[in-house]
Amino acid sequence: MILIRSLAAAVLLLLAGAAARADQPVDLELVMAVDASGSITTGALEFQLRGHAAAFRSAEVAESLTVGGTRSVAVTLVQWAGPNTLEIVVPWARVADAADAKAFAERIGAMTRPPLDGSTAMGSAIDRAADLFDGNGFEAPRRIIDICSNGFSNSGVDVEGARDRAVARGITINALAILDEYDWLEDYYAESVIGGPFSFVRTAENRDSFAEAILRKLVEEIAGGYGGLERRRLAAR
Repeated sequence: MILIRSLAAAVLLLLAGAAARADQPVDLELVMAVDASGSITTGALEFQLRGHAAAFRSAEVAESLTVGGTRSVAVTLVQWAGPNTLEIVVPWARVADAADAKAFAERIGAMTRPPLDGSTAMGSAIDRAADLFDGNGFEAPRRIIDICSNGFSNSGVDVEGARDRAVARGITINALAILDEYDWLEDYYAESVIGGPFSFVRTAENRDSFAEAILRKLVEEIAGGYGGLERRRLAAR
Protein backbone atom coordinates (compact mmCIF):
# COMPACT_ATOMS: atom_id res chain seq x y z
CA MET A 1 0.00 0.00 0.00
CA ILE A 2 2.83 2.39 0.87
CA LEU A 3 4.51 1.60 -2.45
CA ILE A 4 1.30 2.26 -4.38
CA ARG A 5 0.81 5.57 -2.60
CA SER A 6 4.39 6.56 -3.34
CA LEU A 7 3.98 5.69 -7.01
CA ALA A 8 0.71 7.61 -7.18
CA ALA A 9 2.34 10.65 -5.58
CA ALA A 10 5.23 10.46 -8.04
CA VAL A 11 2.82 10.31 -10.98
CA LEU A 12 0.92 13.33 -9.68
CA LEU A 13 4.15 15.27 -9.32
CA LEU A 14 5.15 14.39 -12.87
CA LEU A 15 1.77 15.43 -14.22
CA ALA A 16 1.90 18.69 -12.28
CA GLY A 17 5.37 19.40 -13.64
CA ALA A 18 4.26 18.66 -17.20
CA ALA A 19 1.28 20.97 -16.81
CA ALA A 20 3.49 23.74 -15.47
CA ARG A 21 5.78 23.36 -18.48
CA ALA A 22 2.97 23.27 -21.05
CA ASP A 23 3.07 26.05 -23.61
CA GLN A 24 0.23 28.53 -23.44
CA PRO A 25 -1.99 28.41 -26.55
CA VAL A 26 -2.31 31.62 -28.59
CA ASP A 27 -3.40 32.39 -32.14
CA LEU A 28 -0.09 33.92 -33.26
CA GLU A 29 3.53 34.18 -32.13
CA LEU A 30 5.03 37.40 -33.53
CA VAL A 31 8.60 38.70 -33.49
CA MET A 32 8.78 42.38 -34.45
CA ALA A 33 12.36 43.06 -35.54
CA VAL A 34 13.28 46.73 -36.02
CA ASP A 35 16.41 47.89 -37.79
CA ALA A 36 18.86 49.73 -35.50
CA SER A 37 21.85 49.64 -37.87
CA GLY A 38 24.09 52.46 -39.00
CA SER A 39 21.58 53.58 -41.63
CA ILE A 40 19.02 54.34 -38.91
CA THR A 41 19.43 57.60 -37.01
CA THR A 42 18.48 57.96 -33.36
CA GLY A 43 15.33 59.84 -34.34
CA ALA A 44 14.41 57.19 -36.92
CA LEU A 45 14.75 54.38 -34.39
CA GLU A 46 12.63 56.29 -31.91
CA PHE A 47 9.87 56.86 -34.44
CA GLN A 48 9.90 53.14 -35.30
CA LEU A 49 9.36 52.37 -31.62
CA ARG A 50 6.68 55.06 -31.27
CA GLY A 51 4.91 53.73 -34.35
CA HIS A 52 4.79 50.20 -32.93
CA ALA A 53 3.58 51.54 -29.57
CA ALA A 54 0.84 53.62 -31.22
CA ALA A 55 -0.39 50.59 -33.15
CA PHE A 56 -0.84 48.57 -29.96
CA ARG A 57 -2.83 51.42 -28.43
CA SER A 58 -5.27 51.45 -31.34
CA ALA A 59 -8.82 50.15 -31.26
CA GLU A 60 -8.17 48.32 -34.54
CA VAL A 61 -5.49 46.09 -33.02
CA ALA A 62 -7.68 45.39 -29.99
CA GLU A 63 -10.55 44.40 -32.28
CA SER A 64 -8.32 42.15 -34.38
CA LEU A 65 -7.57 40.10 -31.25
CA THR A 66 -11.19 38.89 -31.23
CA VAL A 67 -10.87 36.96 -34.51
CA GLY A 68 -8.86 33.88 -33.47
CA GLY A 69 -9.87 30.91 -31.41
CA THR A 70 -7.92 31.85 -28.27
CA ARG A 71 -8.44 35.60 -28.77
CA SER A 72 -4.80 36.20 -27.89
CA VAL A 73 -1.34 36.56 -29.41
CA ALA A 74 2.22 36.36 -28.10
CA VAL A 75 4.58 39.12 -29.19
CA THR A 76 8.10 40.37 -28.61
CA LEU A 77 10.03 43.33 -30.00
CA VAL A 78 13.73 43.12 -30.87
CA GLN A 79 16.31 45.34 -32.53
CA TRP A 80 19.18 44.29 -34.79
CA ALA A 81 22.05 45.65 -36.87
CA GLY A 82 25.23 43.76 -37.82
CA PRO A 83 25.85 40.03 -37.33
CA ASN A 84 25.14 38.72 -33.81
CA THR A 85 23.64 42.01 -32.60
CA LEU A 86 19.96 41.09 -32.25
CA GLU A 87 18.73 41.92 -28.77
CA ILE A 88 15.33 41.77 -27.12
CA VAL A 89 13.83 45.19 -26.40
CA VAL A 90 10.50 43.97 -24.99
CA PRO A 91 10.30 40.28 -23.90
CA TRP A 92 7.58 37.87 -24.96
CA ALA A 93 4.15 38.80 -23.64
CA ARG A 94 0.61 37.53 -24.12
CA VAL A 95 -1.78 40.14 -25.50
CA ALA A 96 -5.44 39.17 -25.15
CA ASP A 97 -7.37 42.44 -24.92
CA ALA A 98 -7.09 46.21 -25.14
CA ALA A 99 -5.58 46.45 -21.65
CA ASP A 100 -2.84 43.95 -22.53
CA ALA A 101 -2.16 45.76 -25.80
CA LYS A 102 -1.89 49.10 -24.01
CA ALA A 103 0.48 47.61 -21.43
CA PHE A 104 2.68 46.26 -24.23
CA ALA A 105 2.61 49.68 -25.90
CA GLU A 106 3.72 51.31 -22.66
CA ARG A 107 6.67 48.93 -22.43
CA ILE A 108 7.70 49.86 -25.97
CA GLY A 109 7.22 53.54 -25.29
CA ALA A 110 9.38 53.39 -22.18
CA MET A 111 12.39 52.19 -24.18
CA THR A 112 14.92 54.81 -25.28
CA ARG A 113 17.61 53.06 -27.27
CA PRO A 114 20.38 54.57 -29.38
CA PRO A 115 20.94 52.95 -32.78
CA LEU A 116 23.43 50.11 -32.88
CA ASP A 117 26.62 50.69 -34.83
CA GLY A 118 27.48 48.56 -37.81
CA SER A 119 26.09 47.06 -40.95
CA THR A 120 22.68 45.67 -41.91
CA ALA A 121 22.82 41.89 -41.37
CA MET A 122 19.25 41.03 -42.24
CA GLY A 123 19.90 37.32 -42.78
CA SER A 124 21.59 37.00 -39.40
CA ALA A 125 18.64 38.81 -37.80
CA ILE A 126 16.19 36.35 -39.36
CA ASP A 127 18.20 33.34 -38.15
CA ARG A 128 18.35 34.72 -34.62
CA ALA A 129 14.72 35.79 -34.59
CA ALA A 130 13.63 32.32 -35.70
CA ASP A 131 15.34 30.83 -32.64
CA LEU A 132 13.29 33.06 -30.33
CA PHE A 133 10.19 30.92 -30.91
CA ASP A 134 11.86 27.94 -29.24
CA GLY A 135 11.04 27.71 -25.54
CA ASN A 136 9.13 31.00 -25.44
CA GLY A 137 6.28 29.45 -23.43
CA PHE A 138 3.66 29.80 -26.17
CA GLU A 139 2.20 27.58 -28.88
CA ALA A 140 0.40 28.91 -31.95
CA PRO A 141 -0.61 27.68 -35.41
CA ARG A 142 1.11 30.72 -36.93
CA ARG A 143 4.57 32.13 -36.31
CA ILE A 144 5.68 35.37 -37.97
CA ILE A 145 8.85 37.46 -38.08
CA ASP A 146 8.39 41.12 -39.05
CA ILE A 147 11.43 42.80 -40.56
CA CYS A 148 11.23 46.60 -40.39
CA SER A 149 14.10 48.38 -42.14
CA ASN A 150 15.14 51.15 -44.51
CA GLY A 151 18.04 49.18 -45.98
CA PHE A 152 19.18 45.98 -47.60
CA SER A 153 21.28 43.13 -46.23
CA ASN A 154 24.97 43.91 -46.68
CA SER A 155 26.72 41.64 -44.16
CA GLY A 156 26.29 38.41 -42.25
CA VAL A 157 24.68 35.31 -43.69
CA ASP A 158 22.81 35.32 -46.99
CA VAL A 159 19.34 36.73 -46.43
CA GLU A 160 17.64 34.40 -48.91
CA GLY A 161 19.18 31.38 -47.22
CA ALA A 162 18.02 32.61 -43.81
CA ARG A 163 14.53 33.18 -45.19
CA ASP A 164 14.42 29.66 -46.61
CA ARG A 165 15.58 28.17 -43.29
CA ALA A 166 12.87 30.03 -41.41
CA VAL A 167 10.16 29.03 -43.88
CA ALA A 168 11.28 25.39 -43.58
CA ARG A 169 10.57 25.69 -39.84
CA GLY A 170 7.01 26.86 -40.52
CA ILE A 171 7.74 30.55 -39.96
CA THR A 172 6.36 33.32 -42.17
CA ILE A 173 8.46 36.44 -42.78
CA ASN A 174 6.78 39.77 -43.54
CA ALA A 175 8.47 43.11 -44.11
CA LEU A 176 7.86 46.81 -43.72
CA ALA A 177 10.12 48.83 -46.00
CA ILE A 178 10.90 52.43 -45.09
CA LEU A 179 11.58 54.17 -48.40
CA ASP A 180 13.52 57.19 -47.14
CA GLU A 181 16.75 56.10 -48.85
CA TYR A 182 16.01 53.40 -51.45
CA ASP A 183 12.78 53.51 -53.42
CA TRP A 184 13.34 49.97 -54.77
CA LEU A 185 13.23 48.23 -51.39
CA GLU A 186 9.70 46.90 -51.85
CA ASP A 187 10.80 44.77 -54.80
CA TYR A 188 13.96 43.68 -52.97
CA TYR A 189 12.02 42.54 -49.92
CA ALA A 190 9.43 40.79 -52.07
CA GLU A 191 12.11 38.83 -53.91
CA SER A 192 14.71 38.17 -51.20
CA VAL A 193 13.28 38.65 -47.71
CA ILE A 194 9.65 37.63 -47.26
CA GLY A 195 8.44 34.05 -47.41
CA GLY A 196 5.97 31.54 -46.04
CA PRO A 197 2.16 31.37 -46.13
CA PHE A 198 0.43 34.72 -46.80
CA SER A 199 3.69 36.69 -46.56
CA PHE A 200 3.61 40.32 -47.67
CA VAL A 201 5.50 43.62 -47.86
CA ARG A 202 4.18 46.98 -46.72
CA THR A 203 5.89 50.31 -47.42
CA ALA A 204 6.20 53.66 -45.68
CA GLU A 205 7.62 56.77 -47.33
CA ASN A 206 7.72 58.98 -44.22
CA ARG A 207 6.92 59.03 -40.51
CA ASP A 208 3.22 59.70 -41.01
CA SER A 209 2.77 56.82 -43.43
CA PHE A 210 4.90 54.56 -41.21
CA ALA A 211 2.42 54.79 -38.34
CA GLU A 212 -0.44 53.85 -40.64
CA ALA A 213 1.56 51.07 -42.35
CA ILE A 214 2.58 49.37 -39.10
CA LEU A 215 -1.02 49.54 -37.87
CA ARG A 216 -2.46 47.95 -41.03
CA LYS A 217 0.27 45.31 -41.05
CA LEU A 218 -0.41 44.29 -37.44
CA VAL A 219 -4.16 44.10 -37.98
CA GLU A 220 -3.70 41.91 -41.05
CA GLU A 221 -1.27 39.60 -39.26
CA ILE A 222 -3.29 39.22 -36.08
CA ALA A 223 -6.59 38.76 -37.90
CA GLY A 224 -5.06 36.04 -40.07
CA GLY A 225 -4.84 37.93 -43.36
CA TYR A 226 -7.14 37.75 -46.33
CA GLY A 227 -9.89 39.77 -44.68
CA GLY A 228 -10.18 37.80 -41.44
CA LEU A 229 -11.32 40.85 -39.49
CA GLU A 230 -13.64 42.02 -42.26
CA ARG A 231 -15.30 38.59 -42.46
CA ARG A 232 -16.04 38.80 -38.72
CA ARG A 233 -17.57 42.27 -39.13
CA LEU A 234 -19.81 41.06 -41.97
CA ALA A 235 -20.91 38.01 -39.97
CA ALA A 236 -21.93 40.24 -37.07
CA ARG A 237 -24.30 42.32 -39.22
